[in-house]
Amino acid sequence: MSIYKSIKFDVRGLVPAILQDYYDGTVLMVAYMDKKALRKTLRTGKATFWSRSRQTYWTKGETSGHFQLVKEVYLDCDGDCLLFKVKSLGPACHTNARSCFWRKLKNQQWKVIKVK
Repeated sequence: MSIYKSIKFDVRGLVPAILQDYYDGTVLMVAYMDKKALRKTLRTGKATFWSRSRQTYWTKGETSGHFQLVKEVYLDCDGDCLLFKVKSLGPACHTNARSCFWRKLKNQQWKVIKVK
């Protein structure tokens, strides 16, 4: 069976792709892929995405040199999200931070909802 049949792409033909550092487990970034971006990623070993804002393909690192080299790929239990374990050749975030997840919300910025 084709791996593409196992993936539940959304109505726009996209699936979220989480990039995680292969060596230490740090979550680096989240972007979106369609079938063409996934094919290119699997063929080249470099993470390639579909930009929802620019409506074009982009390979992470093509301008910065900070490529994300794919070591392993996982599909979640529902088939609607991909996890790529990567060797990161520099910062993953466009802000030059190692990870896009560097802004911690303060306790005052969120509420705990009690379940009855």
